[in-house]
Amino acid sequence: MVEPKIVVDGVNYFYGSFQSLCNITMEVPPRSVTVFFGPAGGGKSTLLRLINRLNDMVENTRMTGRVLLDGQNIYDPGANVPNLRRRVGMVFALPLPLPGTVRENVTYGLKLAGCRDRGRMEETLVRSLTQAALWDEVKDRLDNPANSLSGGQQQRLCIARSLALEPEVLLLDEPTSGLDPISTRKVEESLNYLKKLYTIIIVPHSVQQAARVADQAAFMLMGDLIEFRPSAEIFTTPADSRTEGYITGRFG
Repeated sequence: MVEPKIVVDGVNYFYGSFQSLCNITMEVPPRSVTVFFGPAGGGKSTLLRLINRLNDMVENTRMTGRVLLDGQNIYDPGANVPNLRRRVGMVFALPLPLPGTVRENVTYGLKLAGCRDRGRMEETLVRSLTQAALWDEVKDRLDNPANSLSGGQQQRLCIARSLALEPEVLLLDEPTSGLDPISTRKVEESLNYLKKLYTIIIVPHSVQQAARVADQAAFMLMGDLIEFRPSAEIFTTPADSRTEGYITGRFG
């Protein structure tokens, strides 16, 4: 039996007096694509951010329950949060390349970590851009400004920047919401390759995208986890009428 990479165990989360997540429990298997989908306001992005503790920066919030990474509670008082964020990378909806060149964007994290080995940085540059399905498009433009790339290329650059630090988990929050169909397809194709190497969790921008990329999917509604099942089951024979209603477009 494959051990889960991430376990969410009885998680409740509050913004002030508002409860955003209600007793969420799930096990995320390694080296696969897990999708959190459902209507806006369901708690998908909140749950995603809890997995690398980004919500630590939000005031007047509280959480009960546990989030485990390889069996260790990431919310233990002694947890090393900077190390956690190296292990669990995050890519947001809006591409946010750093000022500077394509090369500088990808190697930024390594330099910040103290790496001065040019050979290692070059190897990381090629590996990360290749894994993000961007190398062939930018290999002759590495010293061009990152903001000269198209929107879809910038998003894949942000994925490459996360991959440069060799995370174990990659979180993506609606990474194609602002992209055209061709760029969206390229990002989705890169996920199909990346899941062989990383555990990926994504909040998709549509039900159709969820069905295309997911190995397993969690349907979330108003802070509740309605069902969490393999993709082939949840999108064809959902167990709950609310899931079926959302997938078929009767609400949402």
